[in-house]
Amino acid sequence: MKSADIRRSFLDFFAQHDHTVVPSSPLVPANDPTLLFTNAGMVQFKDVFLGREKRPYSRAATSQRCVRAGGKHNDLENVGYTARHHTFFEMLGNFSFGDYFKRDAIHYAWDFLTDVLGLTPERLWVTVYETDDDAYNVWANEIKVPAERIIRIGDDPDGGSDNFWQMGDTGPCGPCTEIFYDHGPEVAGGPPGSPDEDGDRYIEVWNLVFMQYDRDADGTLNPLPSPSVDTGMGLERLSAVLQGVHSNYEIDLFQDLIAAARRVTGAQEADSASLRVIADHIRSIAFLITDGVLPSNEGRGYVLRRIIRRAARHGFQIGSEDAFLYRLVRPLIDTMGEAYPELVKAGEQVEKVLEKEERKFLETLDHGMKILEEDLKDLQGRVIPGETIFLLYDTYGFPVDLTGDIARERGLELDMAGFEAEMEKQRERARAASRFSMDTGNLPGLEDHTTEFCGYEYLEGEGRVVALFREGEAVDRLEVGEEGIVVLDRTPFYAESGGQVGDIGTLSGSGVRFQVQDTRKQAAAHLHVGQVRAGTLEVGQTLSGSVEGPRREAIKRHHSATHLLHKALRDQLGDHVQQKGSLVDSERLRFDFTHMEPLTAEQLKSIEDQVNAEILANEATDTRIMDIDSAMESGAVALFGEKYGDEVRVLKIGSSVELCGGTHVERTGDIGPFRITVEGGVAAGIRRIEAVAGEVALRWMDQQLGHLDAVADRLRAGRADAPDKVRQLQERNRELEKEIERLKGKLASQAGDDLSSRAVEVDGLKVLAAPVEGVEPKALRDMVDQLKQKLGRAVVVLGTATEEGKVSLVAGVTKEETGRIRAGDVVGRVAAQVDGKGGGRPDMAMAGGQSPEKLDAALASVEDTVRELLG
Repeated sequence: MKSADIRRSFLDFFAQHDHTVVPSSPLVPANDPTLLFTNAGMVQFKDVFLGREKRPYSRAATSQRCVRAGGKHNDLENVGYTARHHTFFEMLGNFSFGDYFKRDAIHYAWDFLTDVLGLTPERLWVTVYETDDDAYNVWANEIKVPAERIIRIGDDPDGGSDNFWQMGDTGPCGPCTEIFYDHGPEVAGGPPGSPDEDGDRYIEVWNLVFMQYDRDADGTLNPLPSPSVDTGMGLERLSAVLQGVHSNYEIDLFQDLIAAARRVTGAQEADSASLRVIADHIRSIAFLITDGVLPSNEGRGYVLRRIIRRAARHGFQIGSEDAFLYRLVRPLIDTMGEAYPELVKAGEQVEKVLEKEERKFLETLDHGMKILEEDLKDLQGRVIPGETIFLLYDTYGFPVDLTGDIARERGLELDMAGFEAEMEKQRERARAASRFSMDTGNLPGLEDHTTEFCGYEYLEGEGRVVALFREGEAVDRLEVGEEGIVVLDRTPFYAESGGQVGDIGTLSGSGVRFQVQDTRKQAAAHLHVGQVRAGTLEVGQTLSGSVEGPRREAIKRHHSATHLLHKALRDQLGDHVQQKGSLVDSERLRFDFTHMEPLTAEQLKSIEDQVNAEILANEATDTRIMDIDSAMESGAVALFGEKYGDEVRVLKIGSSVELCGGTHVERTGDIGPFRITVEGGVAAGIRRIEAVAGEVALRWMDQQLGHLDAVADRLRAGRADAPDKVRQLQERNRELEKEIERLKGKLASQAGDDLSSRAVEVDGLKVLAAPVEGVEPKALRDMVDQLKQKLGRAVVVLGTATEEGKVSLVAGVTKEETGRIRAGDVVGRVAAQVDGKGGGRPDMAMAGGQSPEKLDAALASVEDTVRELLG
């Protein structure tokens, strides 16, 4: 039975038993800082189990994609070397939210495994928590599992248990019952709970968790009013059982990918750990990129980068000499695209991201391996020092886990304590260099206050002071001149959120005036940050708020333009574009989005034209409050990674429909002219556009025309003729630069004739080391090449002091002598004497230095250096 058929049978079975089949959630948990990735099927239902969220159904079934490759749940190091560890896996699960409980959950599981899938009942063993008589009785008396195949599992010495689940130290928890499959006596291993339980004979396939209690801080277990069920069954493990194999890598899902990996890498062996690593990792890589994660040096992006680099290095180990992982995206789509259409949709983008990252890593790997090999030559003992690991990681971008892989292959160990010590030093340096602006902090008691925002329609409104803060502490009053925070029960001031900056203005009452310099939000309260300019402000007073109107209008224009820009980017570049951050204020808008390449001038023009066309259409803006499901069905775009409540604000402006709580113009025409001012990269796979609208755009265009007029005036031409005049000047400059290069080459040749006579002979080689003045690096290389040809079998080192007070060195060795001596070794020793470093090819190498005053002495040492290297 193929894995796809198993997945479909599972979902169909539970759909027939009144379960709502819920699509897999993304691998990036929505608004959950406690998790790096979705690592279990229950993650998307976490708030339902905690009672924070209501769903229109009480039974659900999913096939959830999961990743365990970072943080607490990290299987990365074991992948490829064991039969069942993966970074990516699919978790089949059925859930009850206060509906059915133990009896039905156990019957559903047994019926599916034995009736639908046809597993032999006599091969199934079960475990229960040692005190869970309810579950034991269902298995023994209703399912009729013999007592010798029902095992009670108690607590471990540390207090935990494989058969008691808890969400944390406090909160929902309860006993589990697990179902194991017996592969037979020909496979080594004992039943669960026995000393030999780690063998491969008895394999856990399904875990049923019964959320029965709420644990207090003192450890007391209080019965939950609505007990729930959370189950998890690994699709890969179940496929292995049904397909009669003992390793997950032998199932159809992996065999197709392993065959493709062997094909694109040119691997000779059909079965190797490296092929298994690649087949596993391409699944994590592709789905993480599909779900919006991009390679970077922090957080989720860093984990993705580690997985890519680990897979790439395994490919190089088995024969690949070029980027290859991106060529596995199509085979993966063929295997899993039917179940996950989002993977099909993102396929082209996944390929682009992956190929770019692979090629970048090729350079890192080549350089890092050379450094590591050099250090290993001089290694004393079997431990790679922490300083070496840190240098490779920090300076050359060489991942620590790759250093660990290499160490393991060579029987070496890593000095991780030394590495962590170096990392801590770096963190201290970073902390010392950091400067933080004053923050509102986490003000006490605000969870009891909710501020009603009335600023969508009005810029003025009254509100009662419900809290005051000075220097982070709650106070009853603020005196004139004091800075603080005012919390009102009702306000027209927009609090910073969704990228839109907070409003400024004044709060005033009888004899009191408070200048609002910023508005922020904590929980449901709006924080008016500013200073008392007149009178005394007290809790309980009623104040009249007045928002600075022109600034708010400019912000509204820019925020509305942001939505049109987002829509244009998706239309012009593709659906892979996702918002990764924004800033909207009165002077500009800034929009970060996913895209792998710089935008061309033509693309920017098309995007700008589409936005301006929407503005000129002057359509009315429509804002509605809708429930989240209706909003999604209407086609509204949600910000990736955000979490929304049951009711959301849906903004339709032009052709854009998004969820947004910001302030906006009434008609698209109110935005005014729109101009893109900046486009550039801010991180790997993240681009940034800055733009202006309305009066700001008019000022910007006037400024640009002023610059053009200034250039035209200097060229003594009109605006229209200025581009042609500039082109003529550029062509003339290129001709002059070529002539200068020709003359420099001629001078270098003449200088070379003079220098060649200064060569000395060392062990059959002509050795020449000399300083030269006023020569650029390219000309220096040309001189070295000419001198090598002139001298025959030779070592040549030339150095010059630059105008910046640095040293530039070039060393050359004639090719037939590179087996005896390498240019990189020579230039490295010379560079060290001028406080520098460098390297290059065996026949040509370059270096830099910081101490030009030491150049002559360093060059004078070349003859001895050559003797030493030859000796």
